[in-house]
Amino acid sequence: MPRKYNELSDLKVKAAKEPGRHADGRGLSLQVTVGADKIVRRSWLLRVSVPGGKKREMGLGAYPTIDLAMARVRAEEARRLAASNVDPIAHREELKKEQQRKEERAITFKQAAEAFITSHESAWKNDKHRDQWRNTLETYAYPVFGSRPVQSVDLDGISKVLEPIWRTKTETASRVRSRIERILGWATVKGYRSGDNPARWKGHLENVFPQRGKVQKVKHHNALPYEKMPEFMRKLRTRTSVGARALEFTILNCTRTGESVRAHWREIDLDKRLWTIPSERMKAGKEHRVPLSDASMQLLDGLSEIFGEKGWLFPSLARPDEPLSNAALLGVLRVMKQTDITTHGFRS
Repeated sequence: MPRKYNELSDLKVKAAKEPGRHADGRGLSLQVTVGADKIVRRSWLLRVSVPGGKKREMGLGAYPTIDLAMARVRAEEARRLAASNVDPIAHREELKKEQQRKEERAITFKQAAEAFITSHESAWKNDKHRDQWRNTLETYAYPVFGSRPVQSVDLDGISKVLEPIWRTKTETASRVRSRIERILGWATVKGYRSGDNPARWKGHLENVFPQRGKVQKVKHHNALPYEKMPEFMRKLRTRTSVGARALEFTILNCTRTGESVRAHWREIDLDKRLWTIPSERMKAGKEHRVPLSDASMQLLDGLSEIFGEKGWLFPSLARPDEPLSNAALLGVLRVMKQTDITTHGFRS
């Protein structure tokens, strides 16, 4: 007698209440059970051959979540695997485990960003740099895809972050893009995502957004016109505060404020007339040597008479164990009524 296929119908499945198995054919059947609560439950079973010639029963899901048509599709998929000498039950379990492994590996973009910052902040020079990373990401990136899996961050998400600020806050937008790129690169190396980096600039976003120079002019720090420098220096030298001396030293050596106010006597070689700034205090991360002029040497002589040749060159008067604050130099300019210029502008 030939085998019968597709014995069941949607109507028969819906009406089936007799406990037991109701065959559809080719090993597929509807199992009906009645619990102590008198509720009729239906589920699908498939009897299938696995490698080695053994017969195994494979559950295909509960009715009505899995209807007759879907049960037949799942049964056919299992039969094809078995025909290829693959155990469909073992294959399904492996797929479940792989999905579980993916979910365990999955982290959100915000989690990836925090992990990246934690792993790199020891190499950053100051807390301000770390805070800038967190603040810009919290302001621009997290609202768009901070809670999404880092694997799902794509060009569409990157565009939603950058488009509103690319023309109005170009410098900020550029930094945000760079930070997102580095975080996604870290996530790829760590195995949390795969594929291209949608935040990279060269050969990618440069085709989407205009070059920074075309949408925003470079804005330099306000500087004092050079012809006014002699008079300014004369007035500066009449002031006796530590901040005034720190500002003068900064101007004479064309250094950044942070490099000057954190200068230490151990960095000064008076015999060689040389100031060696260690790499960890330089923006470029490389040791920098500054030849000291006669004016700088004279200034240092005055400092040594007041504070001695140990500790900070410019100590805080309120807390001698700490260096002068960056704001002290700006305070000197304010007292001198030079509010239209900046300390950094003297480097020009």
